[in-house]
Amino acid sequence: MKYLLALAAGLLLAAPAATAQTTAAAAPSAAPVPAAQRKAAEELLVAMQMEQTTTSALDQMVTAQLTQRPELKAVEPEMRSFLNKYMSWASLKDDMADLYAREFSEKELKELKKFYASSTGQKFTGKQSQLMVAGMELGQRRLQEHLPELQKSIESKMTSTMKE
Repeated sequence: MKYLLALAAGLLLAAPAATAQTTAAAAPSAAPVPAAQRKAAEELLVAMQMEQTTTSALDQMVTAQLTQRPELKAVEPEMRSFLNKYMSWASLKDDMADLYAREFSEKELKELKKFYASSTGQKFTGKQSQLMVAGMELGQRRLQEHLPELQKSIESKMTSTMKE
């Protein structure tokens, strides 16, 4: 059981949907964000339906892991509990508001909110997770289709390097 739990944790940490690149923007800044800018960021995140998007993304991630690794079904409750504790909207909301408030001016945040509150913005928000999943599937399929080419190229390079 400990093996399965360690495996589940490792898979979750390695899952493409859960990984994010570390950027300077993600680092906390010493300068406080003006209250109006922070409020504009919070309003944008509501318009973007981030709570629903985050919940859906976490569910899709767990479902994908369980599909790929059925043996993890035994630890699904632990996986979901862990993700709800550390990756749920409730746990990320304040940090996400700070992140957006630091990256965009109050004016930009209000312009973004206007877009996301529009019918086109709402349609985009509703389709975003589907598009992300479809895009990842497309990338995986494309990689699989052309993997022999990469393998051949690597093999050729390794062979020529060994001869030198």
